[in-house]
Parts: sequence; C-alpha cells; structure tokens
Amino acid sequence: KSKAKPNGKKPAAEEKKVYLEPEYAKSRITDFGFKELVVLPREIDLNEWLASNTTTFFHHVNLQYSTISEFCTGEACQTMAVCNTQYYWYDERGKKVKCTAPQYVDFVMSSVQKLVTDEDVFPTKYGREFPSSFEALVKKICKYLFHVLAHIYSAHFKETLALELHGHLNTLYVHFILFAREFNLLDPKETAVMDDLTEALCGGGGGDGPGGAAGAQNHVKER
Repeated sequence: KSKAKPNGKKPAAEEKKVYLEPEYAKSRITDFGFKELVVLPREIDLNEWLASNTTTFFHHVNLQYSTISEFCTGEACQTMAVCNTQYYWYDERGKKVKCTAPQYVDFVMSSVQKLVTDEDVFPTKYGREFPSSFEALVKKICKYLFHVLAHIYSAHFKETLALELHGHLNTLYVHFILFAREFNLLDPKETAVMDDLTEALCGGGGGDGPGGAAGAQNHVKER
C-alpha cells in the first residue's frame, strides 16, 4: 500500500531509536546476572516473592521516571504514547480517559501506591493471607509499570542519556522483563511494542543480562 498521505507528501521518517544503538544498549550499572536471581527461592512463598519484587519495581520505576519528569510535560507529551501506540487510562468505572503522559503516569503511580500499601492486598503482617485476586493485580501493576518504562525509552531516552542514567534504566528494564517472563506477568502482545529493545537488552530466549532493583531479595524480610 502506498504510504503517501492524501496531500501527496510522504509521512515523516520514523525517528531513529537511539536506545538501540549498541554503545547505549550495552550500558549497565552492574555485571551481575539476574536470570538466576528472579527464580523463586525454595524457602519463599510465591505470593510473598511476587509482592516483594513488585513493590521494589514500583519504587524503582517511580524513581527512574522522576529523573525525567520535568521534561515529560502536558505540552511535550500530549498523549501517553510509546512509539506508534497510544495508551488510555480507565477509571474505576471502566470509563476510558484520554490524558497526557504525565497525567497517565500520575494515575499509574497513585493507583499502584494505593495497592501496595493496602494490607488487604499486600499483607505485611504474619498470618495475613493474600487475596485470591493477587496474581491478577500483580499482572495489572506490571502492565502499568511497563507502559511507564516504555514511555521513558520512547520519549525521553535522550534526556536520560544526557543525565547519564541510561545504564540505570537498562539495568532496571532487564531485571523487570526477566522477572515478568519468569512468572508470566506480562502479555507478549502488551510488550510487543518494545520487542526490539527487549531483544537488544535481554536476548530472545529469556536473556541472561544483568538487572536492576537489586534490593528485592532483602526486601522480603523488610515487608
């Protein structure tokens, strides 16, 4: 099919994905391999492992976004876009809300913060049970966190690069993706928008790249 627009002009060429350039894609803050670390330890309950890691990823993604938040404005990012994909927020009644990227991220962080601090959802006291819907909620959180990470790469990698924080971002992304793969927390259709990045950082078969959020193991005891 012709890609020419009705006015006869060709569409603008897709912007080069700087984050895929080898010199930046190989940047990490540690050489430690996280492929083994994401595996469920024998002495830890599955839900407790999911809870501790999900909480840690939330804090790390929130921190990573905060480093470029001054560049992610309603004017600069009028939609929550990742490459050619646009995301909408759905409120508690299921109504679709079109919003700017900073508004979307604020919705994400507020809703996840509410969940991870809810004792009925993320219990921290001994003897308290996780809800039957816990895994589904973790998957929902991971989907939202992926959207934020993907937006940082898609829209704000140059700023991340200028701040020399791309190694932190890559490390966090690798750890997050490897963990999500280990427990099937992300739908492949959801992550397809960043398949080229995932391939570059993690490899196709699961990857053995280093990761971020290194506090996850210790966090189990802290919760």
